[in-house]
Amino acid sequence: MAIGRVNPKFTLEAQGLNSLGKIHYNLPEPALVELAIKRGEAELGQGGTVLVSTGKFTGRSPKDKHVVVTPDINDAIWWDNNAKMSQDGFQRLKDDLFEHMKGREYSVQDLVAGADAQHAINMRMITELAWHGLFIRHLLRRPDAEDLEEFIADYTVINCPSFKADPKRHDCRSETVIAMNFAEKMILIAGTEYAGENKKCVFTLLNYLLPEAGIMPMHCSANHATDNPVDTAIFFGLSGTGKTTLSADPARTLIGDDEHGWSERGTFNFEGGCYAKTINLNPEAEPEIYATTKKFATVIENMVFDPVTKELDFKDDKLTANMRCAYPMHYISNASENAMGGHPKNIIMLTCDAFGVLPPIARLTPAQAMYHFLSGFTSKIAGTERGITEPEPTFSTCFGAPFMPRRPEIYGNLLRDKISAHGATCWLVNTGWTGGPYGTGSRMPIRATRALLTAALDGSLSKVEFRKDENFGFEVPVTAPGVAEVLLSPRRTWDDSGKYDIQATKLVKMFADNFAQYLPYIKDDVKAAAI
Repeated sequence: MAIGRVNPKFTLEAQGLNSLGKIHYNLPEPALVELAIKRGEAELGQGGTVLVSTGKFTGRSPKDKHVVVTPDINDAIWWDNNAKMSQDGFQRLKDDLFEHMKGREYSVQDLVAGADAQHAINMRMITELAWHGLFIRHLLRRPDAEDLEEFIADYTVINCPSFKADPKRHDCRSETVIAMNFAEKMILIAGTEYAGENKKCVFTLLNYLLPEAGIMPMHCSANHATDNPVDTAIFFGLSGTGKTTLSADPARTLIGDDEHGWSERGTFNFEGGCYAKTINLNPEAEPEIYATTKKFATVIENMVFDPVTKELDFKDDKLTANMRCAYPMHYISNASENAMGGHPKNIIMLTCDAFGVLPPIARLTPAQAMYHFLSGFTSKIAGTERGITEPEPTFSTCFGAPFMPRRPEIYGNLLRDKISAHGATCWLVNTGWTGGPYGTGSRMPIRATRALLTAALDGSLSKVEFRKDENFGFEVPVTAPGVAEVLLSPRRTWDDSGKYDIQATKLVKMFADNFAQYLPYIKDDVKAAAI
């Protein structure tokens, strides 16, 4: 039995999925909310929100993502970073999954990845959980209803948490699997209810496809000056560094909070919604995001709440520190209507330094920008991935290694060329620790970070005096509007400057050791920027 609008020539049966139970095609938000609650997948929260738990998996499973080895892509994939799956293993996985799906109920959402119609990808998302359908309907872009009857997907994602993979039979690592077959244009997800796998597999797909078209795919948020898309800023950073929070500036127009492309025409959002962390969410510091947690159909994921009043507890992380909410972009009042901007005027690289060494902001040369982009230094925040319980220093190339199918230099060279062509100013911003490392120091004050970013984006920060950092060689402002001078000199914030020097030396060596892997592939000026 099928319900909803769909291209009659592009049903699940036409895709080889036969003998299924009830199929819900392209249900709108009210129907998906009702279905998720009716099926016992969710509870109704305040304002009509959808309260869900993802079970034992409250973060992504990056080690369980596999790329199927086919002749056409074999030489293009960065195999050191992407686990292989054989074609035979994928075929067995697909056959077994299709057999498992028979007689079961599924939701189908036909959606679009990419706000720029010239580079958009049509995606069919087939989900066992109705609330996953609601989640991805928020996170991708929705075609007009009349277009659904002619919709043909370029790629299909099937997400079936109840299916458990067999590592030996399916050529994977565990019962959880994310299998990407670029040749067959299909992605299979099984053994996990964590909704973030839906959006990140699409991002990984775009990271593979777009560079061949000269488009830079970016793990970043983006905004532009009100009524001036030419003044666009992008914010690179891994989860927990502040991409969503810092880009949601009420004084600027939000393009998007997580995934974007940089084409020959400028910046465009891949998505149609936001997936924000809610731990310690503050209604004063982040009023727009906070307000979404009481808006209809917002998906509230892995949050503790009162069983009677459904009041959310933003501080209780007993389920996970990676508690989140997913909502459509238009829930943010200053969101862009077309999700597009100009070529970035400012590029912000966000890092969460758990060592307490890096300054709150530094200005980078183009060569230094490529160096720090390829380095991708940050700290994984508790709960973002399975097994992370406290900040863990790491290097994640391009600020998104788990989502990069191609070698890092492909993305680094694309970024370098676009910076050179369009004259963007690059900044490194530390949203991590100051006054000492994690456990001793304190988190960088968000007010100071906001003040520094405001000064960087309006151009006033470029007019102050700068000093050369003794450890990394980039330029650091000596003063900045609304920020205590001592904060701009990390060494001075420590009670024991000798301990700072030891920590700085340790971090410098970590950078150098990590960057050695890129030296054979980069140009001399970037090598000179290496420490």
